[in-house]
Amino acid sequence: MKKLKALFQGRKNDAVMGYRIAEPRPTLLAACWAMIYLGLPVLLLGMLLDLLLQLITGYCSGFWCFI
Repeated sequence: MKKLKALFQGRKNDAVMGYRIAEPRPTLLAACWAMIYLGLPVLLLGMLLDLLLQLITGYCSGFWCFI
């Protein structure tokens, strides 16, 4: 349990060649790339499943059917 707590505790700022550098943090660009790499495949897979359901049953269940 101690190791788990130590993992989630903030790192102390270390000195690199005499300079104290800030701890790395998530940025807006990192969030955009996460949405592209994680969100886009999930969205495309859902659209593909909706298309297959429509082709098989003839009933449209996708979001675009309600627009």
